[in-house]
Amino acid sequence: MPRYKLTIEYDGGPFVGWQRQKNGPSVQEAIERALLSFSGAAVTLHGAGRTDAGVHASGQVAHVDLAKDYPTDTVRDALNYHLKPQPIAVMSVDVVDEAFHARFSAIERTYEYRILARRPPPTVDQGRVWHVPVPLDAAAMQLAADRLVGEHDFTSFRAAFCQAKSPIKTLDALDVRRQGEIISVTARARSFLRSQVRAFVGSLKLVGEGRWSPQDVADALEKRDRAAAGPTAPPDGLYLRSVRYPDG
Repeated sequence: MPRYKLTIEYDGGPFVGWQRQKNGPSVQEAIERALLSFSGAAVTLHGAGRTDAGVHASGQVAHVDLAKDYPTDTVRDALNYHLKPQPIAVMSVDVVDEAFHARFSAIERTYEYRILARRPPPTVDQGRVWHVPVPLDAAAMQLAADRLVGEHDFTSFRAAFCQAKSPIKTLDALDVRRQGEIISVTARARSFLRSQVRAFVGSLKLVGEGRWSPQDVADALEKRDRAAAGPTAPPDGLYLRSVRYPDG
């Protein structure tokens, strides 16, 4: 039974998240329905990251086992046909070894958070950025971000309902860059806690506004208490950009 690796792009706005849920439409469910329409078989799609409601992706990865050998372009094009008009696109499909697992084989995930720092509200980017109507000091935000890189107990930046067994994670990079009115925060790690990146951004925004110092972020980390850190940024600005595997 061949295993297919799918690279997927989606607008998370209309969905309750990646994972199939009873309270609304999910990205996983939509693709599984498209797979059923295409192949005639009810199959389970396994994703690399369980993005929350409203979170977007340009590089989500998933795998699925199908009973027949299909050309990869056929799988891609058929799924995109059956996914219309939902804002989901299968960007590429590859045949992979049966040992490949979209979630457990991943060695690095990259998320980007986009903030629109200007007085006027967004128009074309509505629902795709966090609108902050005041100037932000990106350099100060980077100094604060540097305090979070490395292996730490990230309890202060973990959702209360996070189901991870341990709050200890290794953050490989947390980079803040300004591109005109957009400030992007890019995080790289093997794995993340629930809402971890959004909690980072909520705290970094306080630094950018001058309400917190970089040391305040370091202090929040040390307290290991979610109440000590900044608010959780809204999902609108968060994107799963890529997932990396040992073969590159």
